[in-house]
Amino acid sequence: MAEAANLLVADDDPGLRESLERTLVREGYRVVVASDGHAALERLRAGGVDLVLTDLKMPGLSGIEVLRMAKSIAPDVDVILLTAFGTIEEAVKAIKDGAFDFVTKPFQRQQLLRVIRQALERRDLIQQNRALQQRLDALLQHGAVIGSSPAFQRMLGLIEQVADSSATVLIQGESGAGKEGAARLIHQRSSRRTKPFVAVNCAALPETLLESELFGYEKGAFTGAAGRKEGRFELADGGTLFLDEVADLSLATQPKILRVLQEGEFERLGGTRSIRVDVRIVTATNQDLAQMVREKRFREDLYYRLKVITLNVPPLRERREDINLLAQHFLTIYAAKNNRRLDGFTPEALRHLEGYPWPGNVRELENVIERGVVLAHGTLLDVTDLPEEIAGATPLPEGVLTVRIGTPIAEVEKRLLEATLLATRNNKTLTAKLLGIDVRTVARKLERWDEQGDDGAAGEEETPPP
Repeated sequence: MAEAANLLVADDDPGLRESLERTLVREGYRVVVASDGHAALERLRAGGVDLVLTDLKMPGLSGIEVLRMAKSIAPDVDVILLTAFGTIEEAVKAIKDGAFDFVTKPFQRQQLLRVIRQALERRDLIQQNRALQQRLDALLQHGAVIGSSPAFQRMLGLIEQVADSSATVLIQGESGAGKEGAARLIHQRSSRRTKPFVAVNCAALPETLLESELFGYEKGAFTGAAGRKEGRFELADGGTLFLDEVADLSLATQPKILRVLQEGEFERLGGTRSIRVDVRIVTATNQDLAQMVREKRFREDLYYRLKVITLNVPPLRERREDINLLAQHFLTIYAAKNNRRLDGFTPEALRHLEGYPWPGNVRELENVIERGVVLAHGTLLDVTDLPEEIAGATPLPEGVLTVRIGTPIAEVEKRLLEATLLATRNNKTLTAKLLGIDVRTVARKLERWDEQGDDGAAGEEETPPP
């Protein structure tokens, strides 16, 4: 079991107060009591309280007043009201003021314990989602990329190596996996970061329009060309030009791209003067360019110029550890856009998200979370708020930690320890017992990882229990 929760019981009836204390202590809770509202608030200010149970009718401060003041003192601590049958209407109104629930006197033991358990479970969920948000915020401090899985970290490592070079980069990956995000990160980590990043989707424009977009045109170059227009190569001068869906370039356009790569110059459509530019080219595709070369649908010389560095963006199903982080990121964005208050996800919803294969990758996940935010009924996005194909998918079993084959042992150890601490509500003694190691080993590893930052990995030999 996790460490016992601390319950604060406020009631002016000493007999009822003592009876309630005995019942809760027998159930394994830690209980502190207060004889009136003022004493209850004073104890709440001291900290360490997980849940408040207060009588509705008390001299001095009523339960309603305790509720309202408790929410300003400790907003994360829920309040359960204890009420007689004659004041149920008041208790219902109090729920609108933020009370978690109410229990009528005389108490039915199982009903009381059920409400307490639900309130504590809700608090745990909010804390877990907050921890997820903090982890996400820490990742976002290093750039607009989200992921801590080994597959994603390997990709980031390669980006760091190649970002500040002038080499062309070919980014490969499935549709929606985040290829443009990888291209932007290459630009952001390079010495060209203060210059433009210009993106062109080669599949979105017909051949004639694509060439005018890339190279620009002179006045009168074609019908409707009323003036000179700079192309994307000129706009990206000194920076990075990202050609998405590069496999869709026509055979007529490909040699013109090759010339820019080889000579660093081009002419506008209808022009006669060569224009020199300093542009780094990053391309992306979800097609097999090597096969297209063999089929004579893509120039071999251009292919080799584009793939000086090849970067593979892993599909979401190969980095399931990042699903929770990405989902929380999109939840934060779309809750703000739609003016909704959402604290996070239920465990069941997260298990279904992790268990789904995500054929549309990160883009599909983003759309699913946006939909869920709009349709959510409570403050936690639940499995019922997800599309049928995800809600009906087989969820990952509760308490299961998935790792990809090839994950370093040090990384597995670190993630297992973090997951166990989360499950035990940061109880280091219980965590050590469950993992079969000494509690001093747990403390030492956590201290070392804090010193090393997110890249720290466990690798030292275990100290055997005394």
